[in-house]
Amino acid sequence: MTRIIRRLAAIATSLAVAVTVTACGSTEPRSLVGSVDNGNVILGTKYDQPGLGMRNPDKTMTGLDVEVATYVVNHIADQRGVAHPKITWRETPSATRETVIKNGEVDMIAGTYSINKSRAKSVNFGGPYLLTHQALLVRSDDHTLTSLKDLDNGRKLCSVTGSTPAQKVKKSLPGVQLQEYDSYSSCVEALHQKKVDAMTTDAAILYGFALQYPGEFNVIEMIKEDGKPFTNEYYGIGLAKDDAESTAAINDAIRAMQEDGSFDQMVEKNLGENAAVVEPGEPGNLDFLKE
Repeated sequence: MTRIIRRLAAIATSLAVAVTVTACGSTEPRSLVGSVDNGNVILGTKYDQPGLGMRNPDKTMTGLDVEVATYVVNHIADQRGVAHPKITWRETPSATRETVIKNGEVDMIAGTYSINKSRAKSVNFGGPYLLTHQALLVRSDDHTLTSLKDLDNGRKLCSVTGSTPAQKVKKSLPGVQLQEYDSYSSCVEALHQKKVDAMTTDAAILYGFALQYPGEFNVIEMIKEDGKPFTNEYYGIGLAKDDAESTAAINDAIRAMQEDGSFDQMVEKNLGENAAVVEPGEPGNLDFLKE
């Protein structure tokens, strides 16, 4: 009987160890090139940004970021001599992006992911693949908001939890009442219902929403007193920290995408007449983080 008890205890201990190892393994960052080689990748993006990352009713994905991510993984596969991998999309809100990368829930994220010093401490970035600037979205019937300074009198400004644009405005204009929502689409709805006076984020995102609501909203450029844009937003592709091989492969893919004309075609297709709000980035050049 004692021998049986000891044997059962040993089995239980082994199972506990196995469960622990499995659990630890499930929270390890993923290798993008490894996943490409294995034929299955998990890509993070936004699901609620028209023109950039949108999940349609039939569950298909559309938008500039979606097309960029797809091009990148397929180019990596071509370079490595393997079949194009199966892509599984994962919604990655701004506030969770670094966490899902570190936990191994995605291979990479292309979803209006601005590269900054804080984020670069937690994850690697491929790119940047485009440059855009911060702007304001206001209701077209509100003629009292025509510039950034008009917000500095108690007006309500909406942005998304985990994003940086609203914090930058708040720092510059302390009189702003900052309202944070969990998604850009929630912000747009709040603006539509007149719960807030304006919404701020990157111009590329705002023009996408303006196109979705013809005639209802205006996009206002945010210019500093010296005539320069309020911010420069460099979009990159986030992936596991210190994964140099995958980062280099992403940058090679972005260069190819720019050189063969695919990037220009993607921008024109998804942003149309507003394509001028973005310009190509210089992949591998992160010197702007030193500024």
